[in-house]
Amino acid sequence: MNDARVGVFDSGIGGLTVAAAIMRALPDERVVYVGDTARVPYGPKSPATVVRYSRQIAAWLLEQHVKAIVIACNTATAHALETLQREVPVPVIGVVQPGARSAVRATRTGRIGVIGTTGTINSGAYHRAIAALSPAATVIGAACPLFVPLVEEGWLDHPATRLIAESYLAPMRDAGIDTLVLGCTHYPLLASLIADVLGPGVTLVDSAAETAIALQDVLRSQSLQCSGASVGLGHRFIATDAPESFLRVGQRFIGPALQHVETTVFA
Repeated sequence: MNDARVGVFDSGIGGLTVAAAIMRALPDERVVYVGDTARVPYGPKSPATVVRYSRQIAAWLLEQHVKAIVIACNTATAHALETLQREVPVPVIGVVQPGARSAVRATRTGRIGVIGTTGTINSGAYHRAIAALSPAATVIGAACPLFVPLVEEGWLDHPATRLIAESYLAPMRDAGIDTLVLGCTHYPLLASLIADVLGPGVTLVDSAAETAIALQDVLRSQSLQCSGASVGLGHRFIATDAPESFLRVGQRFIGPALQHVETTVFA
């Protein structure tokens, strides 16, 4: 079991930011990544639908004999983490708590912005997680639903993307936040543009690195760390639709580790 892969899933390609962080932090581990590109985005969907999708993907990952599952999607973490932790016989880690911890450490003024999908923001998951860690913090949330399709399309520095970012982020800038949580794994791909819109006084928090640390801690505490034998297995990347687009966009930020994309279908 120690030399089994770690399962990672997301609504699309955005969770590759988390997969990449895991690869950097845990170079002996191997990942099987599922991007549910046929059903992206998860943000506008009901909590019940997101839970159903998450259960389907978790069941598939268990068939691949993974030793742990990382929910790289903020919306799926908000809606399905507790369900999967109850139902799945391997450790399950989400991205919200690690992101909240990182934001609380980063803020100087206690004014923290959170951007995410409609589902993530409406769930209040980040507000609760940050409040539990820092009750005095002021959290300002905003849904940015158009960011996900723009990233999936590869429009990372398109003029239209900049105009939309200006519209979404102006209230955050006006509210005087000093820290912004990128509460969707697609959003780090827009980090340069977002930083430019907000200005140099705002720290951007990407939960990917913190999630990789959380995974490392769990694997260590449960004696699931790889012995090195899994190095020959290689990483696997699976899309549920449009594998060519997944490969093209995904290679921009995960590099040569992404050479081939498999496909699977969930009913």
